[in-house]
Amino acid sequence: MPRVLILAGDGVEAQELFYPYYRLKEEGIEVDVVVPEKKKNFIFTVVHDFEPGWETYTEKFGYRFPWVAKSFDEIKPEEYDGLIIPGGRAPEWIRLHPKCKEIIKHFFEKNKPIAAICHGPLVLIGTCPEYLKGRRMTAYIAVKPDVEGVGARYEDKEVIVDGNLITSRAWPDLPAFMREFLNLLKK
Repeated sequence: MPRVLILAGDGVEAQELFYPYYRLKEEGIEVDVVVPEKKKNFIFTVVHDFEPGWETYTEKFGYRFPWVAKSFDEIKPEEYDGLIIPGGRAPEWIRLHPKCKEIIKHFFEKNKPIAAICHGPLVLIGTCPEYLKGRRMTAYIAVKPDVEGVGARYEDKEVIVDGNLITSRAWPDLPAFMREFLNLLKK
């Protein structure tokens, strides 16, 4: 049975964490949610919502996520078959953890499925930009300059699959995002 790693932390977008977590469990797939430093047994999530009249999203407190498995330093990437990086605010700082680059690099080098949604591509951009040059990607529109800044081609679509890389714009795209991730994981 496949085993999937989800990189998260405080400020992760609630739907982009809970939906993949439960969807994987529903398929009987083992899933570990890991955080940079395991200080407690839960993380705080946020809800990014689109309000009428706002030019950008709003942020509200979400549910606590109580199933944190380990810290980045406690895992071995080679024990996992796929990687998911949710969005929210967490990607801004989890990419700064020294072990994050090693984790991301492993999945690129072993051609294992990597899925990043919304602000999640910031983790890939901040750790392993060399693997993104020339690739097709999507993300939340505010991340478009970052995607293009590393030489990737930004496309405004619900999901983009480019080799082992799956990207989506935001939580409304979760069904397509998880469908494509599961397709690659099962190959």
